[in-house]
Amino acid sequence: MTARLTGDETALWDAAARVLDANWTGSATVPSPGLYPHQWSWDSVFVSMGLARHRRDRAERELLTLFRGQWADGLVPHIVFNTTLARHAYFPGPDLWRSDRQPHAPHGVHTSGLTQPPLHALAALRLHECAADAERSRTFLARLYPMLVAQHRYLAQCRDIGSSGLVAICHPWESGLDNSPTWDSPLGALQLPPTMYAPHRTSSSLPTGEDYERYVWLVTLLREAGYKTDYMRESHPFAVEDPLVNATYLASTHALAELAEILGRDPAPHRERAQRIHQALLDRLWDGETGCFRARDLRAGRLLPVISAAGFVPLLDPELPDPVVRSLVDLLLSARFAGAAGYPVPTCDIQAPAFDRAGYWRGPTWININWLLWHGALGHGLPVIADLLYGATLRLVRQSGFREFFDPFDGTGRGGHEHSWSAALVLDLLGARRAPRAA
Repeated sequence: MTARLTGDETALWDAAARVLDANWTGSATVPSPGLYPHQWSWDSVFVSMGLARHRRDRAERELLTLFRGQWADGLVPHIVFNTTLARHAYFPGPDLWRSDRQPHAPHGVHTSGLTQPPLHALAALRLHECAADAERSRTFLARLYPMLVAQHRYLAQCRDIGSSGLVAICHPWESGLDNSPTWDSPLGALQLPPTMYAPHRTSSSLPTGEDYERYVWLVTLLREAGYKTDYMRESHPFAVEDPLVNATYLASTHALAELAEILGRDPAPHRERAQRIHQALLDRLWDGETGCFRARDLRAGRLLPVISAAGFVPLLDPELPDPVVRSLVDLLLSARFAGAAGYPVPTCDIQAPAFDRAGYWRGPTWININWLLWHGALGHGLPVIADLLYGATLRLVRQSGFREFFDPFDGTGRGGHEHSWSAALVLDLLGARRAPRAA
């Protein structure tokens, strides 16, 4: 059992910093010791924000190490493998992805062939905002900016499967919310080969859930097709426009415009794309009847039925209309989410049949989701929501430590211990109110 973190905020800061120090490999930060031994894109984005408050040099190296795995077409893979570890130390490892056989993949670096929520440009902007040396920060941004532009170009050219301005994910792992009940319907519609991929070997208590074999099959299909855009657009059976992924895409597109201005580049293309994403979010993913954003299954041609915390992440959109913001806040504070949880925000509608308080992304509270909603609430001038999320997050780690996720009712820590993004985002929360802003 993790000891309670008592004392003032300085003690909490020191405890979070120790987690990041312990999980640092020399070039990147593992999400959790032993459990997740490689570098994950989604994790490194959040880790870099915390390291910006603690070790600026490591924050920069964290992102550069991740982008070392960027493919020539701009894809930023969701895993960059540590090749010093045994190839079978983690599954799915390099042997499943076979990136070394792909012409666009980097030489000498083993990666996955999927991506994750594109929050990277926002992380880069946040590093700049809390930099003590603005000129040095601009030098780093000048190095990273072309990589970020290439990432967004890949998303716009290769992942706009619906030709709508939104990006589509081709695997649940790309959502960041791996086993969310949102994916139950499109996964259940898959017709698996009868012998090789029968879904019988993995317990539903694992983070990938009972559909793990379907996940492996989807990777196999993508790999055998060479991860090609035409295949994903025309034939791949899983294609979903997700509100969280597209909200982070929008937030980072706005951030790219700001980075362009800081570096003396043209921000207009980024602003034009941001406007298109904004409008497509409202036109395609907003459901006025439920008062929330919902994922759209492109293969079935419909919005998916489950309402999850991902539906609140479009609060990151600074131009969200006031009636939409009010509807999101009402639902967030209702008994379906924060209103019935002692330690918000649960990742799934509490009243949904699929809700599972201990099931990874099927119900528990995660600090990175709280952070995204906190950041969005600040952008819309919602101090009550921001303070609720700030306070709930600090209560969670004080009670249960820097765990991977938490029971939304009693705050019990679950999953991995000494989880890096939990520690990093606590540092960002603690430091955000007093951080200097670089010019």
